[in-house]
Amino acid sequence: MAEPSPAPPRHRTTQPTLAALAASLGGCLPQPGQAIGLLGGSFNPAHEAHLALSLEALKRLGLDEVWWLVSPQNPLKSAKGMADPGDRLAKARRTARHPRLRVSDLERALGTRYSIDTLLALKARFPRVDFVWLMGADNLIQMSRWSRWQQIFHIVPVAIFDRPSYSLRALTAKPSRRFARQRLAEAKAGGLARARPPAWVFLHMPLNPQSATHIRARLGTESDPGPGGNPAS
Repeated sequence: MAEPSPAPPRHRTTQPTLAALAASLGGCLPQPGQAIGLLGGSFNPAHEAHLALSLEALKRLGLDEVWWLVSPQNPLKSAKGMADPGDRLAKARRTARHPRLRVSDLERALGTRYSIDTLLALKARFPRVDFVWLMGADNLIQMSRWSRWQQIFHIVPVAIFDRPSYSLRALTAKPSRRFARQRLAEAKAGGLARARPPAWVFLHMPLNPQSATHIRARLGTESDPGPGGNPAS
């Protein structure tokens, strides 16, 4: 999930009922005190690298669940070549083979386009849930193009996961420099969910070279990903 800068006017969110939110999450709502990882993206399509990152987050960050937020349309990507949201959602559900992973169209239910608006809506609805923003190192490199990206670090802790060939650029990117003093040691990742923002950690993990871009190219459905398109989404 990625957003253009300068920030456009805020997109007005909707106020779905708790029943509608529960339906989007597969039937149940998070409980107070739970730690939930949020992995946003186009998932065009979902693949094994998404799964590997999520399982690593469950293990290393001490999370209760990870939610995959399948974006109706990434503002930094062209609609051309983007699969139907329902198809992407279905593929993501087939890929997320773990009882503590939930695939959701929460952004459709909330009426949000930008990550910051999604986070604000979730924090307002579930103030006693500890959310952690999850992202690959490739997304961190272009995060400064997102709408109100600095605010994200002030709302929730952030976990960045290594991606093949992106580590050095990610750790010298604008967000890394801006919040250098708030970076936690990797050994303290288990406490990130309870840390007071801004707080973030960079996690090394076995590198999975699979990407949605490569999958689409192999299937002959590749197209211009649009400005800011990246192989992790």
